[in-house]
Amino acid sequence: MSVLDFITRQLTDDEWMNDAACKGMTHLFFPTPAERPQTRERREDAAREVCASCPVMVTCRDFARDQHEYGLWGGESEDERHSAGYRLIAPIGVRARQSG
Repeated sequence: MSVLDFITRQLTDDEWMNDAACKGMTHLFFPTPAERPQTRERREDAAREVCASCPVMVTCRDFARDQHEYGLWGGESEDERHSAGYRLIAPIGVRARQSG
């Protein structure tokens, strides 16, 4: 994380997170290392159920889009955000091109 990213995060209003239905459920919203596709699908389905009843779901989704977050935020995965035109800085599974 660059210094600019750190400062931007510090200035971000994240008080809405206190009202999130997912508070304390990090394991549902972020993959473990070497997570299998079937496991990811089940985990994300469970996370989306939590999001469906969350009072800050739209705020959460917008935050993830603006901050280029990974994981499932506001009922939306990074792949779905990427497909919707919100680019990640380094999408998971996409290798950087070698210069030369």
